[in-house]
Amino acid sequence: MWSEVVPGGGHWSYVMPRGSRLRMVALDAGANLSMVLYHAREKLERYNMPDSLKAQHTAHYTRGHVLMSDMGRALASITEDTLGWHDPMGGLLDAERLHTKYGGRSFHTHRNAMYRSGKDGLLIEIGKYGLNRRDLIAPVNFFSKVSVDAEGRFQFAPGHAAAGAMVELRFDMDTLIAFSTAPHPLDPRPDYAPGKVGLAAWKSGPAPKDDFNRAFRPECARALHNADMYYL
Repeated sequence: MWSEVVPGGGHWSYVMPRGSRLRMVALDAGANLSMVLYHAREKLERYNMPDSLKAQHTAHYTRGHVLMSDMGRALASITEDTLGWHDPMGGLLDAERLHTKYGGRSFHTHRNAMYRSGKDGLLIEIGKYGLNRRDLIAPVNFFSKVSVDAEGRFQFAPGHAAAGAMVELRFDMDTLIAFSTAPHPLDPRPDYAPGKVGLAAWKSGPAPKDDFNRAFRPECARALHNADMYYL
């Protein structure tokens, strides 16, 4: 369908049809891609992080997991993954944290070398589709790993994604995606140096009956069935 290289700190959005796939590749070590997902036909239905994690008994994503909507349907499935851990809980880098940590660089002074926050980038993208601040949901931070220590504190794993790390999504419904390649908010690196991400999209068809994700967990099979029923 198309391919693209998204620079570090960039943001963009696409409507991905049911039965299409998106491969995301970290072109630089330490890249992060924060993605939000909405049902393209009815944007009040959107990715639900608590339901997805609770239903699948997990605190991170990898191959086999599905990204569920608040209607219990699979918006997308993770079909390939070379990392084994993607962060669903770490949130977004906002303008205040960015300025405190990295200082400020505006478009007026630095043009395309400006500093961009993940939150502002996603608000710009979803605004193109009539959504606003109240519609901004928790993202999936692909290529980042955040675990929880014995005290209940988030621990970011530096160096988790080497250059060439890859993860792949199949879209099980017509899905609006918006994403930012700004740094993860917990990334301890002192300099603003977000990595590039390569994207490639193609049509592969909906999930077959013997799909790996359907067999991964009963909850995944149910979410995929619910998506299939929508398209009867």
